[in-house]
Amino acid sequence: MNAMNDLRTVTVQREFAHPPEKLWRALTQPHLIEAWLMKNDFVPAAGHHFTLRGDWGSVECQVREIEPQRLLSYTWVAMGLDSVVTFNLEPTAGGTLLRMEQSGFRPDQEQAYNGAKYGWNKFFEGLEKVLEQ
Repeated sequence: MNAMNDLRTVTVQREFAHPPEKLWRALTQPHLIEAWLMKNDFVPAAGHHFTLRGDWGSVECQVREIEPQRLLSYTWVAMGLDSVVTFNLEPTAGGTLLRMEQSGFRPDQEQAYNGAKYGWNKFFEGLEKVLEQ
C-alpha cells in the first residue's frame, strides 16, 4: 500500500471582485500577507525560506514555484505537518478566481486537516477585507 495515496488535500476557492494584480500583491507583499495571514519575512523568489508567525507558533516555509499573477506555491511545515500550499489565480469576467490547495495531510492528521479547512476559510475572509481597503 502506497502511503502517498492516502494523503489528503484541503481546497478552498473563491471568486474575488478584484483583478489578479491586486490579489497577487496581497499574496506576495509582506505587510499585506500579515494583514490576512500571519507575520512573515516573505520574498517572492523561488527557493526563498521564510517563516509565518502566529500567536500559536510558527510555520517554516520555502517558495517552490512562482509565476506572477498566476501561481504561487510554498512548503508549509508546522507541528508535524509537512505540506505544500499552492495558490492559483485565474482571471474571470468579474475579477479573479483564487484556488488554494494545501496538500500533504496524513490520515492520522485529522485535527490538522479540519483545522486547515476552517483556517483557510477564515484567512480568505480576511483576504477579502484586505482587498477592499
